[in-house]
Amino acid sequence: MGLRIGLFQFNCGQGQAGNREAILRGVSQAAAAGVRLLVTPECALSGYPPVEIPSVDAIDFDAQDAFEGELCALCARHDLYLAVGSVRRTADGCANTLTLLGPQGRVGHYDKRALWGWDTENFRPGTQEGIFEIDGVRFGLRICFEVRFPEYFRELFGQNIGLCIVSFCDVSAQPSPRRYDTIRAHLLTRAVENVMTVLSVDSISAYQTAPTGVFDPDGHLLQEAPPNEEALLIYDYQPAAPDFGRQGRLSVSRALQRR
Repeated sequence: MGLRIGLFQFNCGQGQAGNREAILRGVSQAAAAGVRLLVTPECALSGYPPVEIPSVDAIDFDAQDAFEGELCALCARHDLYLAVGSVRRTADGCANTLTLLGPQGRVGHYDKRALWGWDTENFRPGTQEGIFEIDGVRFGLRICFEVRFPEYFRELFGQNIGLCIVSFCDVSAQPSPRRYDTIRAHLLTRAVENVMTVLSVDSISAYQTAPTGVFDPDGHLLQEAPPNEEALLIYDYQPAAPDFGRQGRLSVSRALQRR
């Protein structure tokens, strides 16, 4: 039981038409490589406000809905799943969303909960846990700023989730190696403290300040896409029984949760 995952890193600041072409390119590459689950950066359908677009008011939601239907058809044609970043209209505003599409259509969505700064100006917080299952593999979805908070990942640990994927739009007008290293350290820590494989994917609309990569439960960086270049990173996830070291972390963490 495993899951071939594709992380598609691209410039999400090209406008809706440009982003559409990039996502179609990513889906085509992923299908050719036998990817079962493809993940895009945060707000990939429209761009992230106000970094890549001025605000949610700049989004053509009718065009976005039509493209989502097109993506559902592609998922059916290629028998794959797509976790695509978008801005979702809700009854009380908009949500920063990862929508999971599959061969049978829309599977569900996860709305970003950790909102601060620009997010609070454009979005309302989500309430879902963000847990999904494909081919017997259960996994969590998280969005950008949430990587700063262990609690969002501890929720997944409490439900015995061994895989989490984090979608980012974390970019800077100037190179920022220190920020890049800090966010990479957050991802490594979330993996180690939860004995969990953590994957991440970022936009490259400006200088990339979060990695697109794969971090194993021991904190090893297994794969990393070249920064600031469009790339499809592919990883074959295989759940594995914990070894001696991992079992120790699991035992102590579970005991702490029972207190």
